[in-house]
Amino acid sequence: MRIDVLTLFPEMCEGVFGTSILGKAREKGIARLNAVNFRDFANNKHNSVDDTPYGGGGGMVLKPEPIFGAVEHLLDSLKVPSGTEGESESAATAGFVPTGEESEEGMSGLTQGENAKPRIILMCPQGRTFDQRTAEHLAKEKHLIFICGHYEGYDERIREHLVTDELSIGDYVLTGGELPALTVIDAVVRLQPGALGNESSAVTDSFSTGLLEYPHYTRPAEFRGWKVPDMLLSGHHANIEAWRKEQSLKRTLERRPDLLEQVELTPKDLKLLERLKAERMEACGGSRSKEEKASF
Repeated sequence: MRIDVLTLFPEMCEGVFGTSILGKAREKGIARLNAVNFRDFANNKHNSVDDTPYGGGGGMVLKPEPIFGAVEHLLDSLKVPSGTEGESESAATAGFVPTGEESEEGMSGLTQGENAKPRIILMCPQGRTFDQRTAEHLAKEKHLIFICGHYEGYDERIREHLVTDELSIGDYVLTGGELPALTVIDAVVRLQPGALGNESSAVTDSFSTGLLEYPHYTRPAEFRGWKVPDMLLSGHHANIEAWRKEQSLKRTLERRPDLLEQVELTPKDLKLLERLKAERMEACGGSRSKEEKASF
């Protein structure tokens, strides 16, 4: 997989690209991670990448020229075979689906996978909220290009004529698109085969199953009077798996009940869930739960 990040601050990305899972994936050749300063593609005397908005208003708007120039520079280095002997076409003219023509699911062609054409992703508050399902779809792609902005926003022509997808990581304001892009990249790269030391980790992580993850414990078996649950020390693997499933359902019910509406549960899971709901109601006794008290 190849990932390019267009940014005014490549040093923000390079530090993360060389660390932890991303750093190891880069070293192993599992993911080619590159940060590109799109200021290098400004076609003006002062290398400016932004300007005041037409119609007035505060803030500065990113100009289209450096963004288009940077993307086209990347795409021109990738020749996409047209299927006709002796002919090829530039990826820059290979027929991207603009954001305005997305599927009902919110991201154009997400189910295609193994796509020779890069996905060009704009990080912005107006985009679809990123989740694990989106990460799994993007992990099937060969090439992702992220556009990270600053200032007031982007020239709309970038969104209309260049971008294939728009993503947001939540309803709050950040200084730029680098941190959101790095969040998405981390979630996507860890799903690549060989990226994690333990391949089962990506499968059992929270959200991968649609549920929150069960509690974890390690040595010592007792710390300051707090003991590891006896079940985990029993060595009975089937019972341990059953305990973990129950804890996963319980934690999801308490903290993210909305997820239960989206996951497919077996009849056994549903029966267990009903018991957990009854126990929770009885335990609450009209008082607020610990999670509710901790909520903002």
